[in-house]
Amino acid sequence: MKPFMDEDFLLTNDTAKALFHEFAEKMPIIDFHCHISPKEIAENRNFENISQVWLGGDHYKWRIIRSNGVDEAEITGSQSSDRVKFQRFAEALPRAIGNPMIHWTHLELKRYFGCNQFLTAESAEDIWNLCNKKLREDSLSVRGIIHQSNVKVIATTDDPADNLCWHKKLRGDPTCDFLVVPSMRPDQALRVEKPEFAAYIQKLSKAADTPIHSIDDLFSVLAARIDFFDSMGCRASDHALEYLFCRAEGAAKADTVFRKALNGESLSTEEIEAYKTELLLFLGEQYAKHDWAMQIHYNALRNNRTGLYHVLGPDTGMDCIGTAACADGLVALLDALDARCGLPKMILYSLNPNDNAMLGSVIGSFQGPGVRGKIQHGCAWWFNDSKAGMESQLTSLANLSLLGNFVGMVTDSRSFLSYTRHEYFRRILCNLIGSWVENGEYPDDKNMLESIIKGICYENAKAYFHYDV
Repeated sequence: MKPFMDEDFLLTNDTAKALFHEFAEKMPIIDFHCHISPKEIAENRNFENISQVWLGGDHYKWRIIRSNGVDEAEITGSQSSDRVKFQRFAEALPRAIGNPMIHWTHLELKRYFGCNQFLTAESAEDIWNLCNKKLREDSLSVRGIIHQSNVKVIATTDDPADNLCWHKKLRGDPTCDFLVVPSMRPDQALRVEKPEFAAYIQKLSKAADTPIHSIDDLFSVLAARIDFFDSMGCRASDHALEYLFCRAEGAAKADTVFRKALNGESLSTEEIEAYKTELLLFLGEQYAKHDWAMQIHYNALRNNRTGLYHVLGPDTGMDCIGTAACADGLVALLDALDARCGLPKMILYSLNPNDNAMLGSVIGSFQGPGVRGKIQHGCAWWFNDSKAGMESQLTSLANLSLLGNFVGMVTDSRSFLSYTRHEYFRRILCNLIGSWVENGEYPDDKNMLESIIKGICYENAKAYFHYDV
């Protein structure tokens, strides 16, 4: 019987062990999509206890605790102590057998706290004390965590109206030895159907110091904001869409819809899609001009539990996998972008794993010269970043495209301890490729395997986003 999560964890053959320990393990990290705070990086925050860094905003862990029948007050409530919240997590975790949370949690305990104990209700007090003592050390400040994780680039997620003041501060900080760049997420400008849309347009107008009364005004402001983000090192955008569609009816129709929304008038589904399509096409053209990657995350049903959503807000663990059939809409959108601007670089993520083969086949239809893997099937996302989910995505991508050009893993996290998810991914990657080699499905060519592994772990993303690190 193998020990629990030893140094060869998830590596089931000799080739896999060699690929991980010789090539993947020490590669730097480019985390090109996450939700961590640039403010906390600039201020080099120190956390008072393990609950703050683990449970403060981690909806993955909140779902685990909720599933164990715990009152919400002891999960997210302001009146409950951090120690109680930690205890409730420790009580729930051993029941999560087969869940990647077991692996994520204990990788973090091992790598950052030197803790090899299994977290249970009984061991919680010892682990609580050990972690809190370690958190007082400089090595576990926010920058200390990033440095010891060998992270070279962090791309945060930022609204077009953001002044990027913390990014500016970091650019001028000679003590920051890694790159922190913004990524633009213009979702609020797309959500024309939302009651808060008009207020957001006013906010964007104020940030740009430019009136926005028409679709042309909006395009002008967004183009200027893209120029600003580009000057701050931005190399990607990100879009969260419930489903994919393409209803290209022109700027005049989009302008009519835009004005109706500013006046608070109700909109039909057709009008909403016409507006969003025109804006996505405009944005894609701008991204292509600046050589940005356009990331699209779709097929998530969000904020499903209305009562708790009104208390806690979005991104608090009330989302699920969607089942929208999006192949037709995706192909039409890519084709329209291709006709308009030759396509920007794109990374496509579906929360529904049933879309893996569809995405792998679609990206092959739209690849182009000059960029290896210009259109990417993004890594296993959110509910799929388990061992089984990653193996499924990697195998599907290998079957239908060029796995060797894959830009690899992201944390997609709000926690500074989540960089071990890159290790988790790399172990799964090396084991999968090692198994193919051991089965005689790929040559045992060390130089070629080294190039593939290092590429997927780091080098491909470095080249794709033109990071000088």
